[in-house]
Amino acid sequence: MENIIELKNVYKTYEDDGFTAVSDFNLEVKRGEFVTFLGPSGCGKTTTLRMIAGFDLPTSGEILLNGKSITNLPPNKRPINTVFQRYALFPHMNIYENIAFGLKQKKVSREVIDKKVKKVLALVDLEGFEERSVATLSGGQQQRVAIARAVVNEPEILLLDEPLGALDLKMRKEMQLELKAMHKELGITFIYVTHDQEEALTMSDKIVVMSEGRIQQIGTPEDIYNEPKNAFVADFIGESNLFNGIMTSKLHARFCGGTFECVDDIEPGTHITAVIRPEDVIMTTPEDGTISGKVVSVIFKGIHYEITVQSGKSEMVIQSVHSAKVGDTIGMKVDPDNIHIMIAEDHTNIFAADINKAFKLEYNGTQLDTSVTAILKGSRRDDQGQLIDMHGDVMDPSKVKIMISIEPQNIEMTDNAEEGLVQGYISDLIYKGDHYSYVIKSDIGQDFVVDDEYLWNMGDEVGLIMPVEKMKFTLKK
Repeated sequence: MENIIELKNVYKTYEDDGFTAVSDFNLEVKRGEFVTFLGPSGCGKTTTLRMIAGFDLPTSGEILLNGKSITNLPPNKRPINTVFQRYALFPHMNIYENIAFGLKQKKVSREVIDKKVKKVLALVDLEGFEERSVATLSGGQQQRVAIARAVVNEPEILLLDEPLGALDLKMRKEMQLELKAMHKELGITFIYVTHDQEEALTMSDKIVVMSEGRIQQIGTPEDIYNEPKNAFVADFIGESNLFNGIMTSKLHARFCGGTFECVDDIEPGTHITAVIRPEDVIMTTPEDGTISGKVVSVIFKGIHYEITVQSGKSEMVIQSVHSAKVGDTIGMKVDPDNIHIMIAEDHTNIFAADINKAFKLEYNGTQLDTSVTAILKGSRRDDQGQLIDMHGDVMDPSKVKIMISIEPQNIEMTDNAEEGLVQGYISDLIYKGDHYSYVIKSDIGQDFVVDDEYLWNMGDEVGLIMPVEKMKFTLKK
């Protein structure tokens, strides 16, 4: 199947504040596909959609339609229509007039307009509603009119920007199935934006998972759910138990206090992240489980019980049709093919420090209590206070860069931001079984990763305390 849309190395940076909303975006969309951009608020998915529509222009990169560049083509010249969350219907027009508006602007004949409007009214199940005022319609019906108004123009591509966001849960679920059926009947390419994982899994041929303006993974719903590429995808798509661990031998990994058989053949000694879906955990007697633990919570969710078990320092969440009692000790095991192993991401925080005029190490305006000569092996201070390297040459401090690295578990967060070497706010968090992994967006423009056993809130303003004795120093070549 041929590509209808291609995005190549697309970036979008806003000049007023220098914020990069989309970075190095590369995607191929096949003709007739249902592709969903999925991610949290602020991840760049709507900005990407707007660039495809032509409402925003990329800072760099290229957008191709049927192999030809449309990067700078205005929206009205593109065979693309967009349906927004706010349907933007004309309140003074009836349903027929709203749907026919675009065709009238194109000077299409009355006979052709009648034929096309009747066809799309049947498609969205609104036959006989032509004369109704849009003000009398429910949210779901208004949504159908907005879709009909878009598809009546017979676009090659239909863009949908969170179109179900204003509907209640029951209506959203119904509209998900209706949109999928419309896509199949129309045969045109749908590109859909949502932060709702269920919507993406229900409707899509292909899902593009985004975070912080970057693509995290592209794949079918089954690939994304069963084979997540990193901890963000595993945590964002559905519910997951995530554990840090290590490969102990061929097809065996140790995590959560036990050694589990798995199917991912990763080199023994490799640090890993294990992903286990709650519905894949099997409850057993304590002696029959790979691990055991105490039940600390049981919540009835209608179709299953959600059971939380404390096993050592780690928590395992289980979804089962069978209940358990709080305080009981149970065993837990998981079939090897239900354990997904990923090589652990290196979250070491690395940043550059300067040598100030007093020949002290300085970062973010704070002087660090450490010896520069201890870092620069063989260096010394002469009688005039100059810095001399191992060869006896005078060093220019302004041309020397010292790199500092510190592990996430060695940084402490404080709610008194002024106490920290760095200040910022929590922009992301993932629970890893026995601790939370936080992403801190700092005031100086660098992200820091911090591990903490306590739960903080998204958006909390924090200071980062970094003990000098936990830092490692290297000379930047």
